[in-house]
Amino acid sequence: MSPEILGLVMLGVMLFAIFIGFPISFTLLFLGFVFGYLGFGKVVFYLMTLQFNSVMLEQTLAAVPLFVFMGILMEQAGLMERLFEAVRLMLSRVRGALYLAVLFVSTIFAAATGIVGASVTILGIMAAKTMNRANYDIRLTAGTITAGGTLGILIPPSIMLVVMGPVLEVPVTDLFAAAIIPGIMMAVLYALYAVGRCIINPKLGPAMPVAERAENMGEIWREFFLGLVPPSLLVFSALGSILLGFATPTEGAGCGAFGALLLGLAYRRLTWKKMNDALIKTLEISALILLLVAASNFFGAVFSRLGTPIMLTELLLSLELSQMGTLMLIMALIFLLGWPLEWVPIVLIIVPILIPLVEQLDINLLWFGILVAVNLQTAWLSPPVALSAYFLKGVVPEWPLKDIYYGMIQFMIIQLIGLALIIIFPQIALWLPEYIYGTSNNNN
Repeated sequence: MSPEILGLVMLGVMLFAIFIGFPISFTLLFLGFVFGYLGFGKVVFYLMTLQFNSVMLEQTLAAVPLFVFMGILMEQAGLMERLFEAVRLMLSRVRGALYLAVLFVSTIFAAATGIVGASVTILGIMAAKTMNRANYDIRLTAGTITAGGTLGILIPPSIMLVVMGPVLEVPVTDLFAAAIIPGIMMAVLYALYAVGRCIINPKLGPAMPVAERAENMGEIWREFFLGLVPPSLLVFSALGSILLGFATPTEGAGCGAFGALLLGLAYRRLTWKKMNDALIKTLEISALILLLVAASNFFGAVFSRLGTPIMLTELLLSLELSQMGTLMLIMALIFLLGWPLEWVPIVLIIVPILIPLVEQLDINLLWFGILVAVNLQTAWLSPPVALSAYFLKGVVPEWPLKDIYYGMIQFMIIQLIGLALIIIFPQIALWLPEYIYGTSNNNN
């Protein structure tokens, strides 16, 4: 069997093993050793050492546990609930106000943590009961919460973008800058859809009852300054320091984590138990991601040495599809893989396999990274596998899964429209990094 075919067999075994539930990291390590030894002998052991060493020396990845800690602290300290209450009071007279509150809070929370599960869960806990009491439509509510939760993948400082930077060999700061406008655009599209539906049919999102509105403007301003300003300043100062070059992603993440700790103490919501839980969750999530980064680097190195990526690139180029046709094929593949898989194996295993083809077609890697991120957002909203539905069902068990699915599908269509806009108009992603840094990754 030729090394190239051996690589295809390795890829097939890997996908099969992940689909039936084997731990991803250990599957990648085991298959890398076995197929690497079959393909090129004892060199595989030196290759593993080299890849693990290179990952441990990648300073950007140190930002991962810090951003995770920052987001979990904001969740544990109840800062997001306070923020939701502030926005709810400010918009209480508006139809569909709670949809706007959910999307606003989810945008801020997305900038605090890239963990979709945490975002959907905390949004469900915060908003579901209030929206039920206000007689909001279950389907539109479920769609708004799950769609808002997926913004954590895209809006910087996203953990996925931190991990994707070294994979694409694109500066993480460029990815952060490129993701801001698409992230805001998606949030605005969600909001326009939800409010538009409420204008057409007021029963979907009636104005809040008078009893639940603020008694005076003083109460609204108090909630605004206590609930909205500090968390927003924390997120935007951490992100702004990174984008403007005052701090590296790791330094910005460290400042953000320290700021979240100070806010939790200032609000008197951070107990020793919550602090302990936050540290343990940070350790669990960070260990999972970083071990997977190292294992997938090793797996990808074995796969590349076998020559399979070059063979696949030549095969796809031989189809003589246009650049756009091949890009559509790649996006369809990532979309389908996003149903059963989370973003981590796709970014760390599938994307590196596709990079030679993307470079051969002279596709801008910065633009391609944002397309992948938006595409994976879409996959989180695609029934029946979409994990967002199960996160929401777990915290709001009274909502039928069928209604959650119907709500998600509406926003999945909006997500596809957003993806199409970024494909048709690449400057949506490329304008800001060009404006800040004077150049994009390469020419499209």
